[in-house]
Amino acid sequence: MNQSDFLKVVLPFKDKVFRLAKRLLVSTEEAEDATQELYFKLWRNRKKIADYKNVEAFAMTMTKNYCYDRLKSKQASNLTLVHSNYKEKETSLDKKMEYQDSVNQVHKLIENLPEQQKIIIQLRDVEQYDFEEICKMVDMKPTAVRVALSRARKTIRQELIKKHNYGVS
Repeated sequence: MNQSDFLKVVLPFKDKVFRLAKRLLVSTEEAEDATQELYFKLWRNRKKIADYKNVEAFAMTMTKNYCYDRLKSKQASNLTLVHSNYKEKETSLDKKMEYQDSVNQVHKLIENLPEQQKIIIQLRDVEQYDFEEICKMVDMKPTAVRVALSRARKTIRQELIKKHNYGVS
């Protein structure tokens, strides 16, 4: 496999790999490093890529595993928390702050979910993967994936309702 063939296969899902890494590692720099490391590993094993039915699912699994390894390492304590800004034209400053606060709340709630639910909600609601692909990536049955996703969404919904109704009687 030459370089152009390799790029045609792996570039379409580059952004998804980065977003998953950013969700797990939080830091943009760490996510960029994880993405770069993944592509380096894929390039090193480019001869085996044709053997995989779904290269994208394989890459997402590799990314997930690499991120877990990074979080377990001693350097994980050095990771910095970086929030992305919510930007939209012609929106008042107070609305921007409300949107940013809501987005940050959802991010925090997702971070507090159990690992399995966190991965599934990232893959389904953020990355827009099909249930079949998610089942392969996390090595779970479709019913278990649907239940975990439902529980994750319910937890987030309940926590948001609790926060929005705080002090209102």
